[in-house]
Amino acid sequence: MAKRIGIDLGTANVLVFLPNKGIVINEPSVVAVDLYDNTILAVGNQAKEMIGRTPDGIKAVRPIRDGVIADYRMTEALIGYLIQKVSSRIRIFRPDCIISVPASITSTEKRAVIEVALNVGARNAYVVKEPILAALGAGIPIDVPSGSMVIDIGGGTTEVGVISLGGIVAFASARVAGDKLTEAIVTHIKKKYSLAIGEQTAEDIKKHLGSALPIETDTMDIRGRDVLTGLPKNVTITSEEVTIAMQAELREIVQTVKNVLQETPPELASDIIEKGIVITGGGALLKNIAELISKSTGVPCTIAEDPLYCVAKGTGIMLDSLDKYKRVLGQQR
Repeated sequence: MAKRIGIDLGTANVLVFLPNKGIVINEPSVVAVDLYDNTILAVGNQAKEMIGRTPDGIKAVRPIRDGVIADYRMTEALIGYLIQKVSSRIRIFRPDCIISVPASITSTEKRAVIEVALNVGARNAYVVKEPILAALGAGIPIDVPSGSMVIDIGGGTTEVGVISLGGIVAFASARVAGDKLTEAIVTHIKKKYSLAIGEQTAEDIKKHLGSALPIETDTMDIRGRDVLTGLPKNVTITSEEVTIAMQAELREIVQTVKNVLQETPPELASDIIEKGIVITGGGALLKNIAELISKSTGVPCTIAEDPLYCVAKGTGIMLDSLDKYKRVLGQQR
């Protein structure tokens, strides 16, 4: 029996699922490369530690941008590292792989993902759209004649899909998600305080102070580099200003949800109103995101259990029943 691997190929993180073992790898989608001789120095956690701390000759890059391959060679190094890491545990060489992709992926982008997986040792590569995997991982039955709506807010994209009878009836993909929210915080602090901060600092701010709706004021002391003097500087920011800084990006996410609801057939829309919308992905951890979407659309919203892992869990469910889900698989040998 062929061994199988599920890969959630995210902009921010890559997760690997093995049948009977669960999620065995959860590492950042980062590769560090030596610019002088173009060699790969580190992948995953080790590479992320280098972001913002590398000398001129070394660069830490994210090869997945907006949910698709931005740097083919770096993505090949990343997926190869993952397959090699789990292969040593299960003693195989050519596994079957299911890889998540955005719902809006083009045929060219899909082929690129498949070719990368095959080149680094996969026997067969299957690509499946994220809303379907997220729904499966959230415990939503996708093969029934009833509409279910899933919002997967990842690092690079927000995927919104209405699923019925194993397929996507209506969907939209916005290139606004966790990374854009982080960038909005960086931009706000630079503009208001003339303070340059790194990506990791902005992530910490989003985690501790970020909210989709105004909350009771909390504060946080942050450190960075003064843009005018070039010297280190400390400032104190509030949760209220962080919420305001993210409003444009949050409005775009809400509008994407509204666009899909407007395209949804009436019978399926009735199902969604009855069952509500389920939110998955790292963006689901932003405080009050469900309340914002519910308030804006009039449809009840809930956060899935373990939202970060829904897509990876969905690959595991599909790996167990490849024949059952054959209609939604894109395959290349």
